[in-house]
Amino acid sequence: MSGQNTANRKSPVYRGRFAPSPTGPLHIGSMFTALAGFLQARSQNGLWLLRIDDLDAPRTFPGAADGILQTLDALGLQWDGAVAYQSKHLPLYREALDLLDSKGLLYPCTCSRKSLGEAQPVRQENSSAPETGPRPYPGFCALRKQNPDLPHALRVKARDTISFIDHLQGPLSYSLPDTTGDFILRRKDGIIAYHLATVIDDYHAQITETLRGIDLLDSTACQIHLKNLLGMPVGDYLHIPVLVDAQGVKYSKQTGATAVDSGNPAQLLLQLLALLKQNPPLELSDASAMEILRWGVAHWDIDQLRNIAAIRYP
Repeated sequence: MSGQNTANRKSPVYRGRFAPSPTGPLHIGSMFTALAGFLQARSQNGLWLLRIDDLDAPRTFPGAADGILQTLDALGLQWDGAVAYQSKHLPLYREALDLLDSKGLLYPCTCSRKSLGEAQPVRQENSSAPETGPRPYPGFCALRKQNPDLPHALRVKARDTISFIDHLQGPLSYSLPDTTGDFILRRKDGIIAYHLATVIDDYHAQITETLRGIDLLDSTACQIHLKNLLGMPVGDYLHIPVLVDAQGVKYSKQTGATAVDSGNPAQLLLQLLALLKQNPPLELSDASAMEILRWGVAHWDIDQLRNIAAIRYP
């Protein structure tokens, strides 16, 4: 990878990031993660970077990126440096694909979601794959010759077991053949997939710790696998609980989560600190947003979230 000697030197400064997709406004779940990441970085005198994951143009909502920046600014969550946009990093992704392809680690895949759904394998009793949810890719295209003129995705071979230690969740191990199988790095429509773009961007930004929701643990295994294949440092990981509604459904744009109201930033910050189990004192009820953030940084205790998978709101 270009510039690998520079990025391979682990920065002595904590470097975290928040990377929302501009598919809509920030909701309570995304703000929960954003504030946790901000406090984690600032409590260590570190940097908190902002990246807009805008590769999936068909799902991008006009004006959403600007709205994200305005909401963060209204709450005083000031990021360091210039905002990064994935849509400007396409040459870096192509370089990574070329490197993986030169190592014989990629293959074209013409499978459709429909064909995979009709051919889902029966779950074996000794498999670690989940009872529900997507099945691991069965490898249909791994050994058969493909017509290069047909639309195809690019998959990376994923035959390893990935083990890592998460700051909150402890030691974890994922068998990629049992959980994801060979996964997509470039979609049929040419769009670079989430795993590859995230790995490349975090590498070039020299992110030292990735903080995100516990629902992305399997994504972490895929991304560590990619880092290993590309000769990149793995870095540290911290997966926090997700916010769920009264029915136990995670707040997300896909489930119709509404935008946060940033009109009263102090009230919203206090609400988020309480959800993060930081127990803000009553004296902060009349404080400004900046005063609340200063308190949050000084008293940040990530261990209050240990052994919690989900937090219900309201």
